[in-house]
Amino acid sequence: MAPAEGGASAPATDAAAALLAGLVSRGVRHLVVSPGSRSQALALVAAELERTGLVRLHVRIDERVAGFTALGIGRETGMPAAVICTSGTAVANLLPAALEALHSGVPLLLLTGDRPPELRGVGANQTTRQPGLFHSATRFEADLSVPETVDPDATDPQTAAFDAVAATALAAALGEGARPAGPVHLNVPLREPLAGAVPAWLTDRATRRAPSGDPGDVEASGALYQGGGGIGVADVAPEPEAALVLEPGPRTIVVAGADAGAAAEELAHRGGFPLVAEIVSGARFGRHVVHAYRALLRDPGLGGRVERVVVFGHPTLSREITRLLGREDVEVIAVRGPGEPINLNGATRAADAVDADGPGDRAWLGEWMRASRAAAVDLSPPAPDADGLASAVPQERLGAINAEVAVIRAPVDRAALVDALWRATWPHDRLVFGSSRLVRVADELLGGKKVAVHANRGLAGIDGTIATATGVALASQDAERPGVTRVLLGDLAFLHDVGALLLPPGEHEPRLQVIVGNDGGGTIFDGLEVAGVAGADAMERVQYTPQDVRLEQLALAYGWEYRRVTTRVALDQALTSPAGGRQLIEVPLER
Repeated sequence: MAPAEGGASAPATDAAAALLAGLVSRGVRHLVVSPGSRSQALALVAAELERTGLVRLHVRIDERVAGFTALGIGRETGMPAAVICTSGTAVANLLPAALEALHSGVPLLLLTGDRPPELRGVGANQTTRQPGLFHSATRFEADLSVPETVDPDATDPQTAAFDAVAATALAAALGEGARPAGPVHLNVPLREPLAGAVPAWLTDRATRRAPSGDPGDVEASGALYQGGGGIGVADVAPEPEAALVLEPGPRTIVVAGADAGAAAEELAHRGGFPLVAEIVSGARFGRHVVHAYRALLRDPGLGGRVERVVVFGHPTLSREITRLLGREDVEVIAVRGPGEPINLNGATRAADAVDADGPGDRAWLGEWMRASRAAAVDLSPPAPDADGLASAVPQERLGAINAEVAVIRAPVDRAALVDALWRATWPHDRLVFGSSRLVRVADELLGGKKVAVHANRGLAGIDGTIATATGVALASQDAERPGVTRVLLGDLAFLHDVGALLLPPGEHEPRLQVIVGNDGGGTIFDGLEVAGVAGADAMERVQYTPQDVRLEQLALAYGWEYRRVTTRVALDQALTSPAGGRQLIEVPLER
């Protein structure tokens, strides 16, 4: 095919069309764009795919917000969203989301526009060495060849090559072939003209029935340069193993960390094992859930007698679990998940799946369940004294009225906050926890309930929490599905991601409640080692990082509904009132 002439068509646009159509035809439904010049061909093709109804398009001016929005979509759907951005520092802003995706096993596609190879390393504007930038954080990476031809009828080998690399990238992001899911980086170098007319064949190729994992002969096509470090095209993943059947005998518990899911509860139920489930596990439900598990793990009569642990997901919220999994006298079996493997004692056995050979030690389970019931905390407000309120005796009636007034006026503390949030959330909702002090309070106090929970616990950073929750909300509410997404985080995690409050006019309005427990700084450090060694002035200056931002003004500036609540009754009303859009709920807390 001849090079483009007259600006009607452009090799950049045809290549972008082949790449994005290859992804969409294999199931990608969400594209996140951070506008820029070098990526304009990809962005304009994305806009055309949105116009034809084939994708949901989300535009974000901040690439870090874009990356975490895509991460939230991938978390909720299991299918990666593709992030499109321009060259230079824009690309570097995607690294935090890529790292979280790697360690959590969340599929993510990064499509980065770039200058052609001849402009790298010669002082060209907005140009750096983008190939390999995510070297240690990707399941697959490729520096694509510069497109040279236009393709009016989709028959050029270049179109086939970009389609093939789309297949390979998606398969790697999804973890096909027993590889863990995770981020993929496709670097797309382009020469001017940077955009032209969208090819007429875009819709046909985007709607064709392409197999979901047909990697194609990418190396033979010459479409990419494979950097070292990511999983390459030729890598062979191990075949899945048969389920490991647990032999009866050792005193066993099941531990469910972040993203463990229902499989942990199922094993505990089948095997008759106590279930220690973190609040972010998605497994804190069922008859075998252990309440107040931290204290019970510290108990020599219970935690001290554990002989075998089966771990699902990524436990991160308690030192008690970390110590248990690090013990040399405990057999640890870690069920392979999408995230980083667990091996804290150096001798952990990995398994693709675990099953139980009949019910376990009933006496052992009974000990845990009795201790669990004794340690459970009831955080619900006291019920009204109906007899007192109806009493004809003035003193009795006045006492009951005063008790009711006290309940109504009771200030919200951290325990009441997490309890109200838990009670307001149901299976059709989504709950997102930020890496703040509040998630640990929730983990320590809340009981069992089957709720869809998300949290970025792969690296447990505070960045990107609102953006991740936005992605979860957008994906979970697609096709007008019911439910509200609620995200609970502290004031510093909120301020760290305040740019995620910005949503373009005209885009779909997610039903999203951001609940900020505002204690004016990072009081999570009160419970860490630094509190015992730092002086008061240094602690205040460089650990607490105190702030006095007026959240109401921020909410109004970004077009969010704002509510400030100080009592439990007001909090319950705020959480359960109809949420038709974006709400910021501020809950002041004591330092």
